[in-house]
Amino acid sequence: MLETLSVAFSMFSVLPVPRCAWSEKNMRFALCAFPLVGAVVGAAWWLWCAVCALVPVGDVLRGVGLCLLPVLLTGGIHLDGYADVCDALASCGAPEQKQAILKDPHCGAFAVIRLCTYFVASFALCAALSPTVPALWTLGLGFVFSRALSGFAVCRFPLARHTGLAHAFSAAADRRCAGRVLLLLAAAVGAAMAALGGLLGAVAVAAGLLAFWRCRVVAQRQFGGLSGDLAGWFVQRAELWMLLAAVMVQLAERTVLG
Repeated sequence: MLETLSVAFSMFSVLPVPRCAWSEKNMRFALCAFPLVGAVVGAAWWLWCAVCALVPVGDVLRGVGLCLLPVLLTGGIHLDGYADVCDALASCGAPEQKQAILKDPHCGAFAVIRLCTYFVASFALCAALSPTVPALWTLGLGFVFSRALSGFAVCRFPLARHTGLAHAFSAAADRRCAGRVLLLLAAAVGAAMAALGGLLGAVAVAAGLLAFWRCRVVAQRQFGGLSGDLAGWFVQRAELWMLLAAVMVQLAERTVLG
């Protein structure tokens, strides 16, 4: 169990954990431990907002912290996939050409443009978010929700190629059992988000599921299957869409009450 946690955290975060060699045994349920990385990110959001409540740093600095914490704690591994997929989609080429772009280590112009756009949008939404208890519960659990769905996709979606990170985790995993665990976890976390966040939580869950459906469509039609880059692309988009949904609900509530 400890080795399984070590594999997940050493791969998907920058947190210091004991290193271990990957094996069939500790890789079998490594994807099930992936959402725990999201739990750490969510806890960091809570901690940063608690600090900002004690020290009046203002909305801008609070927003900067909320925007950067997921990147700092994960090392940007999902942003790397997001950038590669944005480059590939901008090529408007055949699935084979898009797959070749995903394997290219260079960063294209469209990747830079989309990353800049992503960070501006994320920072603006984080600064606009009111850090209420329902919002923090919803978005804190949202980091778990997105990773549970991403891990489920790696277990159960058709893969585009038989190489790469997604294939390594999928091939080593007990796909049927791990997929069921991750699906149940996603359902439980989604229900908790809706229960604790109310309308805000329910809308955020809907946004995350919409991003998941969009990932499935893009993977099948544009790339011929899922890859590790697409799984990371989904995580980033799902978290941004859930954040947008939360802010929009808060703005609507303030408008109605005002």
